[in-house]
Amino acid sequence: MPEIQPHAAQLPYFLAFDLGTSSLRGLIFDQAGRMVSGYGATQTFELHTTPDGGVESDAEIIFQGFCGVMSTILQQLGDETRHVAGIGVDTYVGNILGISADGQPATPVYTWADTRNAQAAERLKRTLDEQKFHTRTGTVFHTSYLPARFLWLQERYPELLRKSRYWLSIGEYIILRLFGKRLVSYSIASWSGLLNRQELIWDPELLQHLPVTADQLSPLVDIDRPVRGLLPEFARKWPALAQVPWLLPVGDGVTSNLGSGCRGPQDFTLNVGTSGAMRVIWPGEAPPIPLGLWSYRVDRQRHLIGGALSNGGNLYAWARQTLQLPPEEVLEQELAQMAPDSHGLTILPFLAGERSPGYASGARATISGINLHTRPVDMVRAGLEAIAYRFALIYHLLIETVTSSQPLATEAPGTSARPSTIDGAAVRIIASGGALLNSPTWMQIMADVLGRPVIASAEAEATCRGTALLVKDILAKWDGAATGGALDAPDAVVGRTFMPNPAHRVVYERGMERQKALYRELIKPPAPV
Repeated sequence: MPEIQPHAAQLPYFLAFDLGTSSLRGLIFDQAGRMVSGYGATQTFELHTTPDGGVESDAEIIFQGFCGVMSTILQQLGDETRHVAGIGVDTYVGNILGISADGQPATPVYTWADTRNAQAAERLKRTLDEQKFHTRTGTVFHTSYLPARFLWLQERYPELLRKSRYWLSIGEYIILRLFGKRLVSYSIASWSGLLNRQELIWDPELLQHLPVTADQLSPLVDIDRPVRGLLPEFARKWPALAQVPWLLPVGDGVTSNLGSGCRGPQDFTLNVGTSGAMRVIWPGEAPPIPLGLWSYRVDRQRHLIGGALSNGGNLYAWARQTLQLPPEEVLEQELAQMAPDSHGLTILPFLAGERSPGYASGARATISGINLHTRPVDMVRAGLEAIAYRFALIYHLLIETVTSSQPLATEAPGTSARPSTIDGAAVRIIASGGALLNSPTWMQIMADVLGRPVIASAEAEATCRGTALLVKDILAKWDGAATGGALDAPDAVVGRTFMPNPAHRVVYERGMERQKALYRELIKPPAPV
């Protein structure tokens, strides 16, 4: 959606915040879902890492950064602040911090990338029925989820468990500081690995095996129940927002889908930033999912189904820092001139471990097939193809899952072995994320490997836009009605469509089989592929 000048905006305004692991962005959108020029601010945060796999941040620094971004935007708006009708926040998920009885942080913010709980995750797999809990919570036992995090804290830092009266995500902490209320949306709660996604309660059986109780977790609320009434300190600081409704924070994967125009079960988002994910929003009752996928919540009537990679643009960034590569423009040309799978390499791209589909958090990257003729550009091309193979595994699981209960329509022989329609609508794959969109060669590789057209999103701020659209949608229905169904939102802007080359697909299938074989040989347990 193109950026517009304030004089052309359709009032009212919606203020959207996107809180990632290392940065926060706040933007203004109008009633038509368009970003309004001249308003916005960004704040970066420093992550603390440890040699044993810790990845932490500071809750108070993040909150003060949030307040700074808010104040900057309100200064930019001036008198126009009165047109702000609602505020929404999306956050990265799988994070947690403990707070004391007086509301002060008692621990750092532990992020999803912190792998110090790997042994606890493996112990859960051995002692509990992972399939049963996966069916109930939509998640497996893995370092990125909270069951293993709490067990690790019990073993490594029991004093922090004793000091922590409550446990909150960073988004919940922001709401607590601003409104004095502990509340969590089904969306954020579903990413924890502790929410019974069918009954929408904290799973009591799972909690019996953990050193926390349900009353230490925030009360569960759906996103169609905004909060309003800032605490006096912040009402004085931002008087124009004192009674403006705020949506409870939601997961950034939800709003990325919505902002990219992927609002129904036929729309698959393919997002590659530092890491990567493929997701689809599913209305009504969620279908059974295999262990290789997760199922989270948008709200009480919609699910977010998909898989995530811990590796994506970080592999390309590592290559740029480590190998003797030419400038990016030259490198892109060299990559584009290479034939598919012409390098003789097989790569397991697990620089940051593995999530979907095998969830081998202790997995490490492997490059097989290097000889004296191997060039740096060969390794980069092989890495891009390797990431595409991992996405293909997720795509195959996902398309089979969402089409399992309906007749399938497939394309002509030789083009795709996968369904091309869902409920009569053509399957679309919308690509987003700077790491992927900045490389037409990688986009073409994705289309060839998946055997489907891949459409480039042209929404520069899709995640923030999705948050603003969600605020708009909820406020329009803020009368106690259900929030399910498609959003009444303008279509997202898309760019070039990359069409698959059937001949390339055949070549890539051989490369993908090599990767599967190497995975089975080196990574234990084997992935469900």
